[in-house]
Amino acid sequence: MKKPFEHTSSSWVRYDHYEWKKGADGHLYLTPTKTARPAIYDPLKDAQDLVLDALNIGRLCMSKKPDEEIQKAILQFALRYGLLGLMTALPTTTSFMDYEAVYLPKNHFIKAETMQTEDFLALFFPFERPEVVKRGIESMWNVSDRTMMALAMTMSDKPMAVSMGFQREYAERYDWLKQQFTDWAFTFTTSVLYYEDYDRIDEDTRNLYQQGMAAFDGIAPTYHIALLDKPTIIWDFHSLLLGIQMMFSFMLTDSDKPLRLCKHCTKAFVASRPSAVFCSAQCKNRYNVYKSRAKNKNEE
Repeated sequence: MKKPFEHTSSSWVRYDHYEWKKGADGHLYLTPTKTARPAIYDPLKDAQDLVLDALNIGRLCMSKKPDEEIQKAILQFALRYGLLGLMTALPTTTSFMDYEAVYLPKNHFIKAETMQTEDFLALFFPFERPEVVKRGIESMWNVSDRTMMALAMTMSDKPMAVSMGFQREYAERYDWLKQQFTDWAFTFTTSVLYYEDYDRIDEDTRNLYQQGMAAFDGIAPTYHIALLDKPTIIWDFHSLLLGIQMMFSFMLTDSDKPLRLCKHCTKAFVASRPSAVFCSAQCKNRYNVYKSRAKNKNEE
C-alpha cells in the first residue's frame, strides 16, 4: 500500500489559543487559554506534515536551541495539531478511570508503576481540577461550561479520560513535551546514521544503533471500518502521541518516498525520490554555493 492513510480517518481536538504557565510545583505547562475555542479535526489529513513538524521540533531540542525557541515551536505545533495526549498515552489502558488505580509501563516521565487515579490526574490538571468523583472502579465527572459540555458530549463514544484530556483545563509539562519530541528525532537520526554510515562504522556501533531502534515501540491503536463514500478505516487514536508514533513508523519504512535529513539545512523532509538529499531547490543551490566558496578559499 503506497498511501497507508489514503482511505483512513480519525479525530482529535485542537484549540485556537494556548499559553505557557508555571504551576505551583515550579514546572512549566502548555495549556489552552481560558477563552480558547476547541475544534475537532482529522490529523490523518496532515499526516506527513504532522510527523515532519514533530521531528523538526525534536531536532531543535537535540541541537540544544534556547528554550524560548523550542517553546515557541511547540506552541505553534499545538495550535496546528493540539496537545499530545500524554495522559492517555502513558497508562497501560486509556480506560484507566474504570480501574481502582492507574498502571504505567516503563516510560521517560513517571517512575512509579502504579498511581492513585487522583494523583495521576493532578499531573495534567495543575491549575484547575475537574469535578471528578471516584469510588473504586466507579467514576463520574461534571462539566459546567457549555462549550466544554458540548465537546464532552461529542466525544462521548471515547473513554472518559480522553474526553477529560480535551477539556480547557488540561495541560502538559514542557520538559515532558521536549523529551517526547527529542525521542522521535533521536529515533529518526539513528536510522539515518545507521544507513549513511554503515560502511564506516564498526559492528559494535551498528549493534548500538540497532538496540536504540528496537527501543522504539508503542501500543498499536485499534480501528474499525466505516462505510462512508468508500470503505474507510477509522483509527481510534486515544492520544495524538500514539497517532504520530504510528504515522512515523509507516513513513520511516517507506522506501519509495523515504524520510531524509536535508544535506544543507538538516531538517527532516520526505524525499520525492530515493536519491534526493535536499529538501528544496533553494537548499541545493545554497549548498552548492557554500561548497564552491569553500573550494575557492582552499585554492587561494
